[in-house]
Amino acid sequence: MKQFVLTVIVAAALAGCSSPVKLDDVPVQDKSGTSAGAIGAGQGAGAGGVAQSGVTPVDLSKSGDTAGGPAGARIVYFDYDSYSIRGDEQATVENNARYLRADRNRKAVVEGHTDERGGREYNLALGQKRSEAVRRALGLLGVPEAQVEAVSFGKEKPAVQGSDEAAYARNRRAEITYR
Repeated sequence: MKQFVLTVIVAAALAGCSSPVKLDDVPVQDKSGTSAGAIGAGQGAGAGGVAQSGVTPVDLSKSGDTAGGPAGARIVYFDYDSYSIRGDEQATVENNARYLRADRNRKAVVEGHTDERGGREYNLALGQKRSEAVRRALGLLGVPEAQVEAVSFGKEKPAVQGSDEAAYARNRRAEITYR
């Protein structure tokens, strides 16, 4: 009887997972209103036969990573298997809190990171605790909770590659980014 019930459950699960949609047979449609032949014939093409678009080029020299943040550090480093903010990192938190308090429209995201040791779930949880610790410290320094978001990347985005203590120390961090 148990085997029959187990067989029925497995069959129901497999039937529920099937789909009539064929992902390999997705049609591609050209919705631009022009054909490749029209562009090659000179319609919609600029000098030299290159198609002109309405897209403005991005100036990478004005990257948002360095613009829009306080002068000084935006990375808080942590000890191994810890989410307590070290005393030598307090100045970084205070500097970023001053910057956020100066303009209530500024938004910040605190990204928690870990080194590669440990499992994925454990590191995601530890990264979240690190980002929450920095978010709470900013809150204690007068930054409204609505200005700061805490997220975790765990070990997925290392700052440096390597399996030595120096690399591990650089990867145990919380980065404050501004939007």
